Amino acid sequence: MEKQIELAKLANRRKEARWPRYCNLADYHCGVFECEFVSPYTKSAGNVDSPIFVLLQDWVSDEYLRAPINADTLRLGYTPDMATNRNLESRLSQHFRRSIRDVYGTNLFPFIKPGGMSSRIPWNDLVRAAEEYALPQVEIVKPLLVIALGLSTFQAMRRVVTGSAGPARLAAAIENPFDHGEIRFWCQAHTGWGVSKRGSDGTERDWVAMAEWFYEALNSDPV
Repeated sequence: MEKQIELAKLANRRKEARWPRYCNLADYHCGVFECEFVSPYTKSAGNVDSPIFVLLQDWVSDEYLRAPINADTLRLGYTPDMATNRNLESRLSQHFRRSIRDVYGTNLFPFIKPGGMSSRIPWNDLVRAAEEYALPQVEIVKPLLVIALGLSTFQAMRRVVTGSAGPARLAAAIENPFDHGEIRFWCQAHTGWGVSKRGSDGTERDWVAMAEWFYEALNSDPV
């Protein structure tokens, strides 16, 4: 219960915040997308006791939310038929015998960016969000492993934790996870557009290496 209370405080902070250029969840469709989490993704990925924490970059865009409401997105907090989520579900199942519902998942950037789903978020805003919202969630949940999807997500977290963004290329970032106390942050290619940068074989090897470390650190074998 203590974890839920602290996470709810962060969610309330997000609801009350106003960042220039960005909208809040309550600004769309009479506020139906507003929720009790920092990110709606946690509606489904809400296991606060999971040793696995999945960190995506951002939820959706202004253009997406101005379109007719997707019932699955509203109900689940994510869109199951999007490649990002299909591939993530597959990787979690294959390598960890878990589903999205079995882990804790959220987005580093908790506000709604202008433009389309591929619109970029300025670096300074990613770092600020990492410091104010993402890292506090990690420290509350206290997982063993944080899977940071995408280079920018990983770099922003690394900057906040260590003071340096670290490797400038995806391959090097994947090969160089970092620790925050007993928590390991591990970069992986974004499960949507990022997989093409590593290829299916490279992505498979990346997840295998991460899973092997995880089970050794957990001192158990895959179920």
